[in-house]
Amino acid sequence: MKKVIVSVINDLSTDQRVHRTCVTLYKLGYDVILVGRKQRASLPLTTRDYSTRRMFLLFEKGPFFYAEYQIRLFLFLLFHKSDILISNDLDTLLPNYLISIIKQSNLVYDTHELFCEVPELQLRTFKRKIWKRIERWIFPKLKHVFTVNDSIAKIYTNEYGIPVKVVRNVPFCNQPKIEPFHRHYLDFPKSKKVIVLQGAGINIDRGAEEAVEAMQYVSDTILLIIGSGDVIGKLKQIVTALHLMDRVRFIGKVPLEKLKQYTYHADLGLTLDKDTNINYRYSLPNKLFDYIHAGVPVLSSNLVEIKNIIMQYQIGDCIENHDPKHIADKINTILKDAETLQMWKKNTKIAAAELNWENEEQQLIAVYKQFL
Repeated sequence: MKKVIVSVINDLSTDQRVHRTCVTLYKLGYDVILVGRKQRASLPLTTRDYSTRRMFLLFEKGPFFYAEYQIRLFLFLLFHKSDILISNDLDTLLPNYLISIIKQSNLVYDTHELFCEVPELQLRTFKRKIWKRIERWIFPKLKHVFTVNDSIAKIYTNEYGIPVKVVRNVPFCNQPKIEPFHRHYLDFPKSKKVIVLQGAGINIDRGAEEAVEAMQYVSDTILLIIGSGDVIGKLKQIVTALHLMDRVRFIGKVPLEKLKQYTYHADLGLTLDKDTNINYRYSLPNKLFDYIHAGVPVLSSNLVEIKNIIMQYQIGDCIENHDPKHIADKINTILKDAETLQMWKKNTKIAAAELNWENEEQQLIAVYKQFL
């Protein structure tokens, strides 16, 4: 069996895109190892068909963390046999590229975003220059590149002059059916509607603060915030200051199966990223597809890739701005219109039948079959 090493910088527990890629490779007959890191707060991994390795690092953030991970990943790749190396995002590309030269291995790059345009790097010009130099050095030399949507693919192709294939980050269509928890088990009053905002990166400019503030004007409704991010502390302060403890609940980071249990009961899913940078402008977040596959209509910010999906399948609506009162008005209008809400919910089934991994993975299969 040909060996594939798939690299990520996260802790593997919530990265569904990479998991699905590994499943596709396993089905093709590859011996797959997925390598990442283990944090002190990492969730345990579920049993998988392929092998996983999580490295424990001395540092968990900052420049020392990135430096340590580059070295540790380089050494891991150096001392493990591989026919194909798969690098996910720019922060794993340098070690993979160097090892691909040393070992003459095939290299595939999967970039999940416009890495150098993330908000965290916009005010840190020195760090951004370092990452951009790495990208400009390696990217034009790559032969096989994937990304998550057409907009990002066009930007990379225009900048570096190489073709970039699109594989959207969508769930499996054929997956084991999960018996949903009863609302009483989740402590959801039967009389109240449920809104969900989920994500592994509930960070600045994601619209979470405005969503919480909007709950001042939305009655008989619970907002669930499921996941983690750097604004969670601020959100909790807003909830306390506005006395919204009975309207906003923080679930925290949970395994995928439990996340589905919560999302199943939602009447509306939120994805409210702001158009504050080019990376967010062209984002196509995972949660959009998670909502679709859970049969949950969507209220989104007016971003091109997300809006295209919502309008094409008629599964929700978009806000015009991030004023909390405006968001609340949208939510109230949607939740009171049972007929439209039911139509959107029905349309999510049509969307899920097309927007699924079984369709998207054909691009991957076409590339990885070449190496077999």
